[in-house]
Amino acid sequence: MPLMKMNTKPLGWWQPTINQPTAGDQALLDAIKRVTHPLFLINCNGKMAVSMGGTATIGNKKPSRSDVLPLIGYAPAIHPKDLGDPQFKKAHNLRYAYVVGAMANGITSVEMVEEAGRSGMIGFFGAAGLLTHQIEDAIDLLQDRMESRSFGMNLIHNPTDPELEAATVNLYIKRGIKLISASAYLDLTLPLVYFRVNGIHRDNNGKVICPGKVVAKVSRVEVARKFLSPPPQKFLKLLVEKNLITSEQAALSAAIPMADNLTAEADSGGHTDNRPALTLLPTMLALRDDITTKHDYVNSIGIGLAGGIATPESTAAAFAMGAAYVLTGSINQACVEAGTSDTVRQMLAEAEQADVAMAPSADMFELGVKVQVLKRGTMFALRAAKLYELYSRYGSYAEIPTNQRDILQRDFFRCTFHEEWEKTKHFFAQRDPKQIEIAENKPKHKMALVFRSYLGQSSTWANSGDPSRKIDYQIWCGPSMGVFNQWVKGTFLENRKNRKTATVAMNLMFGATVATRVNWLRHQGVTLPHEAERFYPLELSKIIELLDET
Repeated sequence: MPLMKMNTKPLGWWQPTINQPTAGDQALLDAIKRVTHPLFLINCNGKMAVSMGGTATIGNKKPSRSDVLPLIGYAPAIHPKDLGDPQFKKAHNLRYAYVVGAMANGITSVEMVEEAGRSGMIGFFGAAGLLTHQIEDAIDLLQDRMESRSFGMNLIHNPTDPELEAATVNLYIKRGIKLISASAYLDLTLPLVYFRVNGIHRDNNGKVICPGKVVAKVSRVEVARKFLSPPPQKFLKLLVEKNLITSEQAALSAAIPMADNLTAEADSGGHTDNRPALTLLPTMLALRDDITTKHDYVNSIGIGLAGGIATPESTAAAFAMGAAYVLTGSINQACVEAGTSDTVRQMLAEAEQADVAMAPSADMFELGVKVQVLKRGTMFALRAAKLYELYSRYGSYAEIPTNQRDILQRDFFRCTFHEEWEKTKHFFAQRDPKQIEIAENKPKHKMALVFRSYLGQSSTWANSGDPSRKIDYQIWCGPSMGVFNQWVKGTFLENRKNRKTATVAMNLMFGATVATRVNWLRHQGVTLPHEAERFYPLELSKIIELLDET
């Protein structure tokens, strides 16, 4: 590489030890990926050469030795385990600041959570949408398999079924679950606060200890403020009145935030406000700092980033902006451990960045809340939007024009409204029987339940891979899926069968260290060959070799 493409003003001086510098683009490419070794770029007789050894002196003063050469670039050693907040990693006994996010209906499966834990990361089981006995079955497996490794369970806000939320919290407390991912919350709830403050006490040194750990996933400042603040007094008072906590515990709760960690959820799959990460994360970091100062918290609240984490560059950018950890979701759904069908995995593996759309959610249908889903290969987004339009316009199913009802019964329900209502009744008889009573007296609510039934079943059809319902599949997905597919195109990860959770995660984390080293060199005025600008996926064994961990 010609000298004119280098920073002509040396950073300092380099002197060899044993190994002499090596010229050529390939030597540079190899050295950049040896991330656990320092990288020295040297002006060697007008050409750029690279070394992973030797010593360097920064500054204009030239050492007296005759063998010194101008230092034109330097990248220190960095390991994927160095990325992120040390406090976050220590708190959860992790090697890497990487979270496998909870995807509902067990899509983030026991196997996926186990794989994350065995790889030095942490996963949250996708408990949302499951009944308590199904959640308990997952707890049984995870507590048996994970040994001392960390894992968490999801707790989703469901304003239409608060009893299930309360039952889930009671189950978690009963089974000794100490870590949850709180998602889709618009406001705090009594069960959530109960999980947080249950068992709070002072240790022998007078430090407030809170056994229940909460990682909140939020995209709105007003919601983040609630999680960053202490538990509301109104809920603490109720818990005392119910004899669930003591007055002393209520008083101690003023010293802690509702969440130990907060994930800033940018444009993601599922529940999302489509916020840009570049604005959301700095806002959450500033809010954290303000509230921490206000309440004088002992421990800092780590702020992670989710949404759009799909390439080494986006992963590196998250950490560069100050993220304590990164959380992935959509890209994991195409991994072999995901609790979904092969058909869905293939559809996701073929998705492009623009192949997503917003659609009404099943759990918050009446509120108009939307989720981001895959639109390529399915008509779910269009059909869900049609259902919400009809619900908003008419007071009952009977008021819908006959031609529209015919379409619903033929294409959506594939049976009569009455038959669909009977199936819906059976579902709610197990989940929330009082909804049936309300529906029998309120035709609009009855219509809503039937429409919600279709929306809920659509994800079940997707997870089971029902071929007769492919057009109705609800597949939660953000634009990160398409970005990931573009990045891995032409590599072994293009084939979905090679997409293992740990392999995907380590490629992102290792790739982030490569991208970080490349940026360090760019900032020093070094113009790199195009091949060095991008990192492409490697087999896990190769990454381990490059990390000198074989």
